[in-house]
Amino acid sequence: MTVKKINGSWSLFSCLLPVMIILLMASCQKDPIDGDPGIKLDFSQDTVFFDTVFTSLGSTTQSFTVHNPSKQKIKISSISLAGGETSFYRMNVDGQPAFEVNDIEIEGEDSMYIFLRVTIDPTDIRSPFVVSDSVVFEINGNQQDVNLVAWGQNANYILADTYIPGYPKFKIIAHEFEETVWTSDRPYVIYGFAVVDSNGSLRINRGTQIHFHNNSGLWVYKGGNIMVKGTVDAPVVFQGDRLESFYQDLAGQWDRIWINEGSVNNEIDYAIIKNGFIGLQLETLQEQMGNQLLLSNTRIENMTGYGILTRFYNLTAYNDVVTNCASYLAAFTWGGYYDIRQCTFANYWSSSVRVTPSIVLNNYAKDQDGNIYPFEFQGYFGNNIFYGRNDEELLYDFDKGAQYSYTFDHCLLQTQLDVSDPSIYNECIINEEPIFVDYLTSNYQLDTLSPLIDKGNPAVITESFFDLHRDIIENTRPTDLPDIGAYEYLKPE
Repeated sequence: MTVKKINGSWSLFSCLLPVMIILLMASCQKDPIDGDPGIKLDFSQDTVFFDTVFTSLGSTTQSFTVHNPSKQKIKISSISLAGGETSFYRMNVDGQPAFEVNDIEIEGEDSMYIFLRVTIDPTDIRSPFVVSDSVVFEINGNQQDVNLVAWGQNANYILADTYIPGYPKFKIIAHEFEETVWTSDRPYVIYGFAVVDSNGSLRINRGTQIHFHNNSGLWVYKGGNIMVKGTVDAPVVFQGDRLESFYQDLAGQWDRIWINEGSVNNEIDYAIIKNGFIGLQLETLQEQMGNQLLLSNTRIENMTGYGILTRFYNLTAYNDVVTNCASYLAAFTWGGYYDIRQCTFANYWSSSVRVTPSIVLNNYAKDQDGNIYPFEFQGYFGNNIFYGRNDEELLYDFDKGAQYSYTFDHCLLQTQLDVSDPSIYNECIINEEPIFVDYLTSNYQLDTLSPLIDKGNPAVITESFFDLHRDIIENTRPTDLPDIGAYEYLKPE
């Protein structure tokens, strides 16, 4: 260091001045902001649940924290509610109430709170059951979000609280040796899977409305029991939880009703199952335990996968209507025992190109190594409609390693297969238009000119263990000249 002498004296100030300037400049410079595009914010939770069920107009508040994992300061370019000003939610960020805030800085390894309030009128039938939104974060060119979930209308909400790897999140609604009864007093809204445990029982009374959130469903575990007891004027309805008119006929809004092996008195009577992925999955997980379902007077419609999927099951069905599925109306697989009478299977799916046939009969399972495991298959199909837009609506896939037999008795079949064997195809009608009243409005009653009127086999009714003397809407079905399908045509008087 060189120290100069000013006016004959040494000046300490002159030597310290450059140092002071440097220190002053450094003290005025802001801490650098980490602009790494790989930075991911940490949140105290990925979904914020407002688990209050309102019975009158009210609001509730929740919060979550946003953590900066970097050792340096970060700048969040925007934090916003995805629903904007139409959202049911209100947001407060760092003391600022807004739908969107910009340029929020968080010091290195520090956190901040975000407060949220939701206001709901549960008596407003225009409100959804599940009021959803999200808080969206943009930082260094990337986007992250935190989901917001609140309950809208006054209903019975079932929220999944258990997770086992390999299974969907679920909540047990009927424990072992416990009977649970669902009534029509208030709708049921299921978020996740509602589970009937082994030896548990679920009874669903007439007129009950069940709504499933996205990817949600109902699962009757092995040894469990389900009894769905609707009526013609008050069916039990399984559907999605979106009530807007756009979703009225939108498929794929929820997952499935899944029934495993168990008691022999599982029953579903007068139900409507619509707008999901799989209507009914009837599956043996480990061993035969009866595995029986009696399915009657039920409509299954508008599925992005299957109407009915079975795996080594015992299914008795009558007066059912299964329509409009992207893959199969019914896939009876891995063998099993089937007695299907007076049902209508009609596939006019139009939301995408369907390349699969509507009906599959199969008697084996195949593992990941290609090994075949055949099972016995017995199928009787009497007075049924099997029809769709494709030239071929039947697929047989049998392995000779196990016995299999099937009979179509007085059925309408849409097929290019050889149907000349009378021991399999007893007086069936082949490739004729059924002529429904209006399939575009889901009216599958027979029109005046239908070739299916009076063409059923009376023995299908008289030799059944169940009462088939009325159709799905309780019109009288004559035993001398019944119609084919779930609906009986009423001749004008």
